[in-house]
Amino acid sequence: MIIWLGSEAMFFGGLFAAYFTLKANTEPWPGEGVHLDTTLGVIFTLVLVVSSFTIHQAARMSARHDIAGLVRWLVITLVLAALFIGNQAYEWSHLDFTISSHPFGSLFYLMTGFHGLHVLGGMAAMALMVAFVRRAGKVDHGAVESISYYWHFVDVVWILLFITVFFVQ
Repeated sequence: MIIWLGSEAMFFGGLFAAYFTLKANTEPWPGEGVHLDTTLGVIFTLVLVVSSFTIHQAARMSARHDIAGLVRWLVITLVLAALFIGNQAYEWSHLDFTISSHPFGSLFYLMTGFHGLHVLGGMAAMALMVAFVRRAGKVDHGAVESISYYWHFVDVVWILLFITVFFVQ
């Protein structure tokens, strides 16, 4: 998992490099019609940050082989993730620019879209773990810990992405 997350860090590093390269070479930046809802962004960034604490609790329950606790914390994390993704869909549907409007739009949709796909991947892993634990009646702590590492990575990437896209602009 650590090696795979390293490759993911390089992937997102490339997206950030593209963002800052375009930002340095494009006038005007971010472009016409860019009005991001920072307040909503902050609220749902906090939702995602809270989900790091809930996945950490799930991993703690896993280490104790507490199936009910593990499932409870994974479901809470899934709900928080669904709220985050729901907000992303809402934001995308209310923006006044598209992926082809200007370079900022291209990078905005690319970066937030790939991050959203990573969130959905984490949600799928959590849902599969809930199904496995309920069906098997046992905990695979190594798998839960791997999902937790992945989720923390996704959260850190979002914090960096959010600061870059919403504040650095």
